[in-house]
Amino acid sequence: MEIKKNGTQGYFKGPEDWFTGTVRVEPLFGKKEVTKGAGSLVTFEPGARTAWHTHPAGQTLIVQSGLGWVQREGGPIEEIRPGDVVYFEPNEKHWHGASSNAPMSHIAIQEEVNGEVVTWMEHVSDDDYSGKQ
Repeated sequence: MEIKKNGTQGYFKGPEDWFTGTVRVEPLFGKKEVTKGAGSLVTFEPGARTAWHTHPAGQTLIVQSGLGWVQREGGPIEEIRPGDVVYFEPNEKHWHGASSNAPMSHIAIQEEVNGEVVTWMEHVSDDDYSGKQ
């Protein structure tokens, strides 16, 4: 058994290549020799969001606090709130982040496939983020 105490894993600022705005990433658990999954608590300040991206095995988000937005390519922007669980299919192009006027935190869980976890793409434009596509 292994117990990782809350707050002992550290955190890092979300890299500008992957995010727009202020984002904090707190690793919660990493893959082990016999597992492929990893998870982090990601906190987005108002207006902050990921770049467009895909995951080879999909991604699960569990909203912890605040008000967020998610969008898959070609779909509408959808609101997410605490307790909501979002699943993106493998290789489904998407983004997620806080709403424009409230922060949002979620746990992000994804698995590795052939050494790959995520493919980062272009940033979400301000017009796309505001729904003015």
